[in-house]
Amino acid sequence: MIDSLSISVAGQGLHDITRQVERSVAQTDMSEGLCTVFIQHTSASLLVQESYDPSARHDLENWLNRLVPENDPLYTHTLEGADDMPAHIKSALTAVSIGIPIIGGQLALGSWQGLYLWEHRHNPGIRTVIVHIG
Repeated sequence: MIDSLSISVAGQGLHDITRQVERSVAQTDMSEGLCTVFIQHTSASLLVQESYDPSARHDLENWLNRLVPENDPLYTHTLEGADDMPAHIKSALTAVSIGIPIIGGQLALGSWQGLYLWEHRHNPGIRTVIVHIG
């Protein structure tokens, strides 16, 4: 089964998409298999990360922003704004596809794990995430 999710993002940061992907899994009768999640963008990525304490996500965001700063004089790709090239670099350093096992008809995430869309641009928008269950 393939599902396409339209995820609304308010801007830069980690956006929890665990429930949306879980709903896609629930629509199948798959008790065991693999859920592959893929984001169709070059300036956002996917991440499995702690879902309990938001300070962990906040620290990750701050760390990546420090690692890949805006307005670096080395950037030549600046047509779409100061956050565009850093967003491409951040996407290249993280993941655009994640595989999560399905066990007992559910995503086999750990107790404190969640699935996040990591938006690297400042502007709000819609991101497309493909969910393949097989």
